[in-house]
Amino acid sequence: MDIEAIIILVAQVLMGGAFLIAGLRNMRSFSVLESALAAKNVPFPGVSLGIGIALQIVCGALLAIGFWSALAAAGLILFVVLATLLFHNFWAYEGAERVNHINGFISNMALIGGFLALLAIAL
Repeated sequence: MDIEAIIILVAQVLMGGAFLIAGLRNMRSFSVLESALAAKNVPFPGVSLGIGIALQIVCGALLAIGFWSALAAAGLILFVVLATLLFHNFWAYEGAERVNHINGFISNMALIGGFLALLAIAL
């Protein structure tokens, strides 16, 4: 295995593993997160949350093990885009809270960039 393949493998394990762990953690906070989605008027908050957690767990695991990596990266891009629009809509905030959401938005854009790179490699 050459260095490029090792770097790609490490990137997949780190990025996929992070979302797998986050999804498992979100399962434990289901009711709190469901309430947060309901407060944001997300339709069918429980179902929406279940789909989001499934994307995190399934796509995270697939990416981490390098199976269907393109599909997994695309699924995580979809998840991050939707989560960013729901939870880091900085334009709806003022002051320090706005800064925190801008930082979250920027971090999520970096994650999307990483997933796009993994998607390009997997295609």
